[in-house]
Amino acid sequence: RFKNNDFELEDKERSGAPKKFEDKELEQLLDEDPSQTLSELGKILQVDESTVSKRLKGLGMIQKQGHWVPYELKPRDVERRFGTCELLLQRQKRKGFLGSLSTSIDAFESSLKTKTAAIHDKVILLHDNARPHVAKPIKTYLETLKCEVLPHPPYSPDIAPSDFHLFRSMAHGLADRRFHSYKEAQKWIDSWIASKDMSFFRRGIHVLPERWEKVVSSDGQYFK
Repeated sequence: RFKNNDFELEDKERSGAPKKFEDKELEQLLDEDPSQTLSELGKILQVDESTVSKRLKGLGMIQKQGHWVPYELKPRDVERRFGTCELLLQRQKRKGFLGSLSTSIDAFESSLKTKTAAIHDKVILLHDNARPHVAKPIKTYLETLKCEVLPHPPYSPDIAPSDFHLFRSMAHGLADRRFHSYKEAQKWIDSWIASKDMSFFRRGIHVLPERWEKVVSSDGQYFK
């Protein structure tokens, strides 16, 4: 390079050089789905897993309950966690409502189908606020079902039963398992869910007040 009077110290783009990406690209992917794996993120960004891992560390992101969350929450996120959990605790103590809680839209629809005109208990839906869940079509659809969506603060998989209970348990069954097609994976998941009785799902829901209490006791920070 120097022989050609090229004294630039910065590397030139060349074939085989690692692909660069902006942090905002990675942040956008995490906004859309914070549960994506290093492998999935790497394929989308066209880089290897180690590159994604380094950038996640640079952004101060860690994994909790299978979700990428900030290692240090911003003050507004801490306040929202504290305020939401305090509000839900007060509501639960005043009039227990966990028996009406569903943790997915599929479960919610199933619950609606089993209700009759004689049953007046309102079904309540709890899901995280990943971008697909708060998109306008989903909000509009939920309004047509006349359900109540429970408030859920950002970066809080530790108080989402689907994350800290359901998927955590499922992960043990998935350990070292390899699927050769989407259909095969779907069949295994359907079978795994069908193998769990109602008490399994109730446990994840009824432990919520204890977890809300821990968030409040931790002043909105993550608890151990």
